[in-house]
Amino acid sequence: MADEPNINPTEEFLLLQKILDMMEYAYTALRQFPKSEKYAMATDIKHCMNMILRYAIEARKHYYKKTTLQNMDVEIATLRVFIRLSYRLHFIDMAKYDNWSTMVDEIGRMLGGWLKTVKQPKPPA
Repeated sequence: MADEPNINPTEEFLLLQKILDMMEYAYTALRQFPKSEKYAMATDIKHCMNMILRYAIEARKHYYKKTTLQNMDVEIATLRVFIRLSYRLHFIDMAKYDNWSTMVDEIGRMLGGWLKTVKQPKPPA
């Protein structure tokens, strides 16, 4: 973090806070899933969100972040599919789908910016 001048530690913390806010919202939405899906799709979604959180924490701790951030990007894409499927199967209503998707999109945009800074070639010393 401190070794890389392009990445602002406050932005990393903001991303982590956005992930926690999204997870808090998601857990309330997952309570409305049908009983038959609470231990199937809801568990998969929780695992996906936990992995996103884990990758965010790992990325803050690692010096080389690119692979971790790319793994996080894959988990975000997977979560988007789960949310869309939850809506199509009527496990969540349109309002929850919109709110949850908006939160995930914001996290995705922040991650995209972070990935962009990590992929930039370092200027010669």
